[in-house]
Amino acid sequence: MTLHFSKMHGIGNDFVVLDCRHAVFPLNAAQIRALGDRHTGVGFDQLLSVEKARDPTCAFYYGVWNADGSPSGQCGNGVRCVAAWLHRAGGLAIGETVRVESPSGPVAVRLIDANEVIVDMGEPVFEPVRIPFDAATAATHYAIDVNGTAQQIGAVSMGNPHAVVSTNDLRDPELERLGPLLSTHPLFADGSNAGFVHRVDRGHLQLRVHERGAGWTLACGTGACAAMAVLHLRGEVDDSVQVSLPGGTLQIDWAGPGQPLWMSGPATFVFEGDWSIPAALPSSLRS
Repeated sequence: MTLHFSKMHGIGNDFVVLDCRHAVFPLNAAQIRALGDRHTGVGFDQLLSVEKARDPTCAFYYGVWNADGSPSGQCGNGVRCVAAWLHRAGGLAIGETVRVESPSGPVAVRLIDANEVIVDMGEPVFEPVRIPFDAATAATHYAIDVNGTAQQIGAVSMGNPHAVVSTNDLRDPELERLGPLLSTHPLFADGSNAGFVHRVDRGHLQLRVHERGAGWTLACGTGACAAMAVLHLRGEVDDSVQVSLPGGTLQIDWAGPGQPLWMSGPATFVFEGDWSIPAALPSSLRS
């Protein structure tokens, strides 16, 4: 079986996009890992499927899978690429605002132009049980143990769980150790995306993210939203913030609790191709 796909990226966070509007999503977890392998497959941080909406108030549904084959509830850079992909496919006009359905619920998207998208990401969720994060009550700071090291984090969901750590040095080698440990920390029942944020000033953040199921990425849209939301709740940033990641910069706007958070940034088409789904998979890629 041959699978047609589009390759896209949002400031370096890269995706394979599948058109499943008129077909059933065709891959299992092992095949997703094979497609995502950067040596023997196509390679991606996340796989995106564009499907018929399940929610009648939405125009389309999109699914999200990590490179390790695990499902994800949301992807900020991914939803911008879905919107740009829909525009190329004739399903979304420039300037039009539509609701699209993610695994974690609807979001609203609008194309500013063919390659720039603004997204209503909804209100950040800080209640621990909804993240999910093992804590009795919501707080701006949580003191946790990370493999014997005391660490202060923020915890929030943007449709997927995030741990946010403030740092003065994004080049600190210790982050290479902490990222994977936080992504699999037992206090996060579903794992977490571990974001390390440096506050340049009240309107500018720098960020690195170790994503659950994908590892270190050049950019993480929900990670940028999460970092801004946590620091905003602490009173450390203004309502409008630029978040610089290794792959580029996103604009994040949030007026605070009770209000939706908005993310804007580019979505770039790279190429289209066809991938032959292998009949047999290497043992390293099987479940």
